[in-house]
Amino acid sequence: MSEDLRRSVPTLEDVARVAGVSRATVSRVVNGKRKVAPAVQVTVLEAVAATGYVPNRAARSLVTRRTGTVAVIVSGAEPEPEDDLYLPGILADPFFGRVVGSFVRSLRPHDVHPVLMVADNDETRRQVESYLRFGNADGALLVTTDADDPLIEQLMATGRPTVLFARPAHPIPVSYVDVANADGGRLAAERLLERGCRHPGVVSGPLGVPAARSRLDGYCDALARRGHAYVPQVEGNFTFESGEAAMARLLDLAPDVDGVFVGNDVMAQGAIQTLRARGRAVPDDVAVIGFDDSSVGTLSRPTLTTVRQPVEEMAAEMARMLLEQVDAGEPAVTSAIFEPRLVVRESA
Repeated sequence: MSEDLRRSVPTLEDVARVAGVSRATVSRVVNGKRKVAPAVQVTVLEAVAATGYVPNRAARSLVTRRTGTVAVIVSGAEPEPEDDLYLPGILADPFFGRVVGSFVRSLRPHDVHPVLMVADNDETRRQVESYLRFGNADGALLVTTDADDPLIEQLMATGRPTVLFARPAHPIPVSYVDVANADGGRLAAERLLERGCRHPGVVSGPLGVPAARSRLDGYCDALARRGHAYVPQVEGNFTFESGEAAMARLLDLAPDVDGVFVGNDVMAQGAIQTLRARGRAVPDDVAVIGFDDSSVGTLSRPTLTTVRQPVEEMAAEMARMLLEQVDAGEPAVTSAIFEPRLVVRESA
């Protein structure tokens, strides 16, 4: 680069001169540091615009020891070898779309950018671990469908801050957010009983997942308190197809079932499809309640009564917790539990 060209590139000193503040103050504003008076921030930012100064991200990284990125990791069971659509399928799922979208919206104002990574086998988990261990991201936001996901401990071993979506299956010192799943199951049970259902059943999610187990336990506990000692139940895996198949098994097991709580909205839509195929009207013959309050609920026919978990707010809190740990320069262990809410529509 020629001397003339170097002179033409605005520097921190140029911004400081125009703003009438010190170089250190400009550096604090540009690097997003706190403890700078709002009026001074405005003056500095106006000077940045006036000079055309563009921060050198690489140089900033050397000073702050930060990359300005976080790893957004979707982890779970290994797909079938022929399932070439695994990644697009994940991103098309309403739940994951809401989570990742909220991450992006929450990180953007802090000039932090997400790097999406999928870990579905030992090799990709090692790749994710290496990515964090070698300092390519400042921390990790992990969404996993595997209750015993080994990636949790692998990420903790990197020393980088990590926050999970949902409580881990076993006690482990890692931060997480979750919804009060058992309370959500109770809300579903109470709604079905209010409607006069006398033979309630349940299609749960995979019972190795703590959230699915908690939803089932809360539902069955609320029913037991009202005299329903036995609740016929079958297990799905959170997909539309598993909801169809599980509802068919439940009807074979308990033909007189007149109310069903389903572990998520996608399975609930599958359950409604099976009920329709079996000649059962929803909600007149069988009332159906889902869980999540995703877009599936309003697209379903009839529209789906569901238990809302505030996914966007939960993901935003994950991002906030992670950035707080990154600012502090060390991992921390904390949690946030959100309250579910019943959303009543046509199906129950």
